[in-house]
Amino acid sequence: MLLNFVALIVGLIVLVVAADKFIAGTVAIARKFNVSPLLIGLTIVGLGTSAPEILVSAIASWQGNAGLAVGNALGSNIANIGLILGVTALISPLTFNSTLLKRELPILMVVSLICYFMAFDGLGIIDGILMILMLISFLLWLIRSAKQNSQNTNFNDPLEQDLISEMAEDLSDTKAWLFFVFGLIGLLASSKLLVWAAVNIAESFGVSDLVIGLTIVALGTSLPELAASISSVMKKEDDLAIGNVIGSNMYNLLAVYSLPGLIAPGPVPESVVSRDFPVMLGLTAVLFILGYGLTESGRINRLEGMGLLLVYCTYQWFVYQGTVA
Repeated sequence: MLLNFVALIVGLIVLVVAADKFIAGTVAIARKFNVSPLLIGLTIVGLGTSAPEILVSAIASWQGNAGLAVGNALGSNIANIGLILGVTALISPLTFNSTLLKRELPILMVVSLICYFMAFDGLGIIDGILMILMLISFLLWLIRSAKQNSQNTNFNDPLEQDLISEMAEDLSDTKAWLFFVFGLIGLLASSKLLVWAAVNIAESFGVSDLVIGLTIVALGTSLPELAASISSVMKKEDDLAIGNVIGSNMYNLLAVYSLPGLIAPGPVPESVVSRDFPVMLGLTAVLFILGYGLTESGRINRLEGMGLLLVYCTYQWFVYQGTVA
């Protein structure tokens, strides 16, 4: 048992470090090909921060642990809004300045609802293909939006200014490719180790791999987003902090949640439909409302951040109660 917990902790640490290096290397390579900062941030960085979830869910599904993959996707989305935005807003209130982010919010809400309805009759290959097609459509929309923004000399989205500031330091060609290659190897190795340890711990405690995915694994794979968001808000780059969460949640649904359907089709646990998805949808709806601002335009203050964090902690308590009931 001790070995499993040590392997879990080592896997999480290597996963976070490898993800950071992989993203840094990929961004540096993209910049050398003159890809715009906004396009890099919306696509490469977004997919990069979701790389831990993608690899963990792919390996878990391939090994027959689809519950862990589903739990990882939904649990990460819940952690992103409840924990990450909650903690970040407590450090410093967040303001939505980016027009592009506000345009992404309704898309995220619609995609979340579609994925929820897909879960009622289980995840099949057709569901997985539809989600991948939605992912491709979303990426094409992002590319088009980034190009339109770069062509509009009279207006630059605040998110792009945050990204330019964040990408100020270039890596040498050699260092960029080393970061990319070894970061990818680290992601693959740590993901496999993490899945192995998580499954062993779940079996030892007699809990489902879904629960481990919703809690320990989801929290661990969300650590890159947590670190990125806290770092961004400390630099007064609110839109970057919020964009990390919105982008990650979109990719978690379309690139991560699709994997069980593509690799290990089957029914979705009843608790996912009755407990986990409603919580994720509720938090997404709250983010949508806060983003557009019914009482205060596009802002998450400290009180609202505390509320998000309280929802996350309450949800974790209910998941725990479900395992001991």
